[in-house]
Amino acid sequence: MSPLLIILFVLGYFAFLIGISYFTTSKSDSNEAFFTGNRQSPWYIVAFGMIGTSLSGVTFISVPGWVATSQFSYMQMVLGYLVGYLVIGLVLMPLYYKMNLVSIYSYLESRFGFRAYKTGAWFFLVSRVLGASFRLYLVAMVFQLAIFKPLNWDIPFFVTVLLTIVLIWLYTFRGGIKTIVYTDTLQTLFMLTAVGVTLYVVGNALILDEEFGLIETIANHEYSQIFFFDDWKSGKFFWKQFLAGTFIAIAMTGLDQDMMQKNLTCRNVKDAQKNMFWFSTSLVLVNLLFLTLGVVLYIFINQQGIPMPEKADYLYPMLAVGGHLGPVVGLLFILGLIAAAYSSADSALTALTTSFCVDILGIERKKFLDPAKTRKLVHIGMSVVLLIVITGFQMINDESVIKSLFIAAGYTYGPLLGMFAFGILSKKESNDRWIPLICIISPVFCYFLKDFSLKLFDYTFGFELLILNALLTMLGLLIVSTRKETAIA
Repeated sequence: MSPLLIILFVLGYFAFLIGISYFTTSKSDSNEAFFTGNRQSPWYIVAFGMIGTSLSGVTFISVPGWVATSQFSYMQMVLGYLVGYLVIGLVLMPLYYKMNLVSIYSYLESRFGFRAYKTGAWFFLVSRVLGASFRLYLVAMVFQLAIFKPLNWDIPFFVTVLLTIVLIWLYTFRGGIKTIVYTDTLQTLFMLTAVGVTLYVVGNALILDEEFGLIETIANHEYSQIFFFDDWKSGKFFWKQFLAGTFIAIAMTGLDQDMMQKNLTCRNVKDAQKNMFWFSTSLVLVNLLFLTLGVVLYIFINQQGIPMPEKADYLYPMLAVGGHLGPVVGLLFILGLIAAAYSSADSALTALTTSFCVDILGIERKKFLDPAKTRKLVHIGMSVVLLIVITGFQMINDESVIKSLFIAAGYTYGPLLGMFAFGILSKKESNDRWIPLICIISPVFCYFLKDFSLKLFDYTFGFELLILNALLTMLGLLIVSTRKETAIA
């Protein structure tokens, strides 16, 4: 596939996104429009766009390659997501709408105090910077592989990352969340189209047994095992993944300003709940589609005698851009990857800007700040932070990216989950002065416990590390709590 054709294709795609930004940007250019979209988003548009935001380029590349080592065990976690999204819709959303929040971490100030509020905001900023960096890393990697390497352009990885971030900035710096709601919907459509066409093309190219069709071949494959109940120490054990999925959904969606900012653009809480319930059901089917793609791709390379890629993350891009599946799949792969990665990264940049302005700078409280100018400067600053972190990640990453993402989430989202859970489930008031220290000690303790448990007890901590982290945070809050009751619970 011609790298120059890919370049033209990518430029045309982003020109289209910038056009959408132009038509969805409020004339007032106000912070209210940037942060909340004036709460006028149709729930079904938000629901469809959230699929792309939730999956991202990490899912697009890593999940198909991941099935060789984890089979379909990821579906155990996805089933747990359903319970988590139910909690979000029935417990968290009514709370957020009742308090009319712009930043969801404002709840922590009302419940515990100023230090808890700032701690929650900083943990979100760290979590989302890591997550967005992992995702954009994949886009930059494919740009290097599909465009610059074939052209023999000696482009440093740093420059490639800079290009990916500049493209996001161009269509988000004015429109904010309102633009994101519509561009994410479009990008979700492109991503699912790319996967569907790839499955169709590869399925037709496979040499199948006369007695079995494609569906039976996939169902009977060793990689398609979903449930694992035999070894409770394994990271694939059902209850560990199911419960982890439940709490990951609550933490990484319900307690994440990025994901909740879209929901808070709906007209009312009932629309937001409809959005969440339809989104969660669709997400199960979409994740199953990605895992199925992984099995089909592995069957394909075995039949064609194609060498295994150096890393599992390279499986789909190697076949798509390497010419093994034809130019149509190659172009759709590039489009799908960009759509998947940017549908999460663009909203992350907007959410980071919102949280830093509202939670850290207190832009709504400090009258001496020029709100619009401050917001734009923060938007640029967050772009620079992502650039630095992505470049650093490229130097140290040696695992499947999706696994790295969830490991990081276990440390950074755990304290958030613990604070919100304690605040909602308990009537006690914790000493606000100690909360930052508790939220730092908890993930540090979990980090060392994970290492020692494998050496001393031959026990592998998986994604349940998030639950343990949250429980330790709640225990710390209980220790420093008093009997005094608060108005918000």
